[in-house]
Amino acid sequence: MVADRRQARFVARPSRFCAGGHSTAQPFACYGGRDVRHPRVAARAVLIAALALVAVPNVVGSRSPSRGSAADDALFERVTAGARGDGAVAAITTPDLAYASEGSMAEGAVLLEPGDLPLSSVRVPIDQPESAVRVVPIWHYERSISFYGPGFYGHRTACRLAYTTELMGVAHRTLPCGTMVTFRNPYNGISITVPVVDRGPYVSGRTWDLTGAACTALRHCWTGPIYWKYP
Repeated sequence: MVADRRQARFVARPSRFCAGGHSTAQPFACYGGRDVRHPRVAARAVLIAALALVAVPNVVGSRSPSRGSAADDALFERVTAGARGDGAVAAITTPDLAYASEGSMAEGAVLLEPGDLPLSSVRVPIDQPESAVRVVPIWHYERSISFYGPGFYGHRTACRLAYTTELMGVAHRTLPCGTMVTFRNPYNGISITVPVVDRGPYVSGRTWDLTGAACTALRHCWTGPIYWKYP
């Protein structure tokens, strides 16, 4: 039986390859002799060969070398070789005028730093109107302003004015006599402009002291806040 198995190995295969036959709907199908492969295998081989032709460069469709021809001398610029002091040879070319700017340096000009440039002694006059200085006064807030009147009428102020019930003014410790100051009552908006006529007040925390007539005009005959500015 062992000899029969060994002999079966060398039995010639059928000359045709057949497949199918498992059902009545799919009969046997044969594809030729023993050297013919399955159609799918053949299609894969053709596809691999086509991809190899695309991926691998070859000389198919390459351009043949052009024939030799003489170059036109007008396309080249003539170059002159000159020797430098160290023995090396340098090429001297003529600069292209198309790249020359209007601010190019002349031959023999000296390049200076910006700080070394000479200053011109001639000043060009400029027609510019003179602007007048304008001071814009702003309002200042004073937390406490007082007034004085009874007991001082009939006397003279530090500015040598007769202190009467009609004297419109204010007292300040340092401002010159006659300095004009504008006051505004923050409660009713009334504003008056009066001169400095006396010295005072001498109470800590206070800057202004209105006369009796000034506090009556402002309707501010009591100690309280006020706005002031220079007119």
